[in-house]
Amino acid sequence: MSLTIKLTITPRVINLNLHPRQRTKIPAYSLGFRPKPIYHSNALVPILDSNKQPRMSQASVSGSVVKSYLIEPDGGVLVDVIVPESERGSKALEAESLPKVRLAKIDVEWVHVISEGWASPLKGFMRENEYLQSLHFNSLRMQNGTVVNMSLPIVLAIDDETKKNIGSSKDVGLVGPDGDLLAILRSVEIYKHNKEERIARTWGTTAPGLPYVEEFITPAGNWLIGGDLEVLKTIKYNDGLDHYRLSPRQLREEFDRRQADAVFAFQLRNPVHNGHALLMNDTRRRLLEMGYKNPILLLHPLGGFTKADDVPLDVRMKQHSKVLEDGVLDPETTIVSIFPSPMHYAGPTEVQWHAKARINAGANFYIVGRDPAGMGHPTEKRDLYDPDHGKKVLSMAPGLEKLNILPFRVAAYDTMAKKMAFFDPSRSKDFLFISGTKMRTYARTGENPPDGFMCPGGWEVLVKYYERLQAEEATPAAVSA
Repeated sequence: MSLTIKLTITPRVINLNLHPRQRTKIPAYSLGFRPKPIYHSNALVPILDSNKQPRMSQASVSGSVVKSYLIEPDGGVLVDVIVPESERGSKALEAESLPKVRLAKIDVEWVHVISEGWASPLKGFMRENEYLQSLHFNSLRMQNGTVVNMSLPIVLAIDDETKKNIGSSKDVGLVGPDGDLLAILRSVEIYKHNKEERIARTWGTTAPGLPYVEEFITPAGNWLIGGDLEVLKTIKYNDGLDHYRLSPRQLREEFDRRQADAVFAFQLRNPVHNGHALLMNDTRRRLLEMGYKNPILLLHPLGGFTKADDVPLDVRMKQHSKVLEDGVLDPETTIVSIFPSPMHYAGPTEVQWHAKARINAGANFYIVGRDPAGMGHPTEKRDLYDPDHGKKVLSMAPGLEKLNILPFRVAAYDTMAKKMAFFDPSRSKDFLFISGTKMRTYARTGENPPDGFMCPGGWEVLVKYYERLQAEEATPAAVSA
């Protein structure tokens, strides 16, 4: 897995201090990193000398303001559309009287994402104007002319019958899969859901077999409804993992509590192996060398929809815990939290969304690897996306200029050193590349990976999961026999 770090750039020529064999003179860009820590005090404590106060971001939360010196959220204010507890009773009564839209589980995940500000400045499901900007430009233009990244359309589909029931109503109530009222959607706008255009522009193909498309777009209604959300209460899943689901506001508060002067986010949907750990630990080393005093890692696994053959979230969280218990990552400088977004597997288009959401969470550095958010082509034996395009797109994406992305070499298993190491092309035969698919195959078949590939505790979690899964799969066959 190769990683990159985005740089704020001023044209000149520099030598990147890479591996001696890879040191190359390139037309470059001045590292726009601050030479000294940008965090000087707890951001929740008022600063007395306003003349020395650095630029801060602000999160408006139930009348209070959470401040962070690291990076401001898109739009300058962190969106929070969860109704204050004192108003929930009256809002719930109003919602009862409105026309209803029943949400699928995937829609609830998007309500969660919007409600906590991950998609700031978006305050609800997209109206047509926002949808078209997202679909065609991967961004939204604010009223003041600034541009924020928004590469994935966040929309709510309805069918003909629901559209008819809404009629001319300006507001609708949103009902969860279990029948509970979850939210009010205000000042709604209903417009045509052109599925083919949405799929083609988001994934770059309309080939059959795209997981998100097959599950949620193809069977969806032919209309989209947009409007501003008022969410009646915080979304909870009651799956034993809610304590990991820290909102952007909570993460910013935690970064401030730990007095972080840099936060680097690592997005993943696979178990953590020692190659991942090498990259994360090396990122921290680089940040320390740049002059930061207390860089904090945000280990941020994706917690929404994933395809059927991915390792389930609860198993991944157990595995991540073992990684910290075994000392592969330092608990003192690591925050493990769940990112609630569903997964699209839309490659370079989706990785922009992953990066943008981490800006809103307060991360000012983002680690991106080989083929981020990618998958194999659904009908051909090849990758759907060029594995290098994700990191290249992030370096050019509109609205992501303030996010730093650091470059790294590929990590692989060094058969001579018997550990994960940075790939050395001069002795390429000594390295073994173990993909996520290969890792899952090892665990499923009970075959141990090479020593040093993953911490023993983390590997044991995976093996036990696949043993349980195989037992469950074999049970129906035994009964039918």
